[in-house]
Amino acid sequence: MKLVAYLLAALLGLLGLVFILGAQGLWMRVVIGVVLLVAAGALVWLARQRPVQVTTIQKIDLSGDVDLEGMTCRSCGGSLSRKSISVQAGAVFIQCEYCGAAYQLEERPKW
Repeated sequence: MKLVAYLLAALLGLLGLVFILGAQGLWMRVVIGVVLLVAAGALVWLARQRPVQVTTIQKIDLSGDVDLEGMTCRSCGGSLSRKSISVQAGAVFIQCEYCGAAYQLEERPKW
């Protein structure tokens, strides 16, 4: 995308110079040339801007009473921290910091 903007800016800048150098006393050609040069400069400035980073916050509304309980690794029994848990494609995955075991967390039915 930046390459296209730079190429278009170069084309507009070249046309602006052609209009200014070929004005032959006509002030309207000078005005058009200046406008084209300003547009080329604006395109270069826009291409150099950093993209805006979007942060997505996901909130989960749980129904009913929820009790906080410590989680332990299935393999070694070590306590799991927030760093050990990740959500990928809507599924919860565990990566144990102690033994390196990796597995998907499956919720047991409540009934």
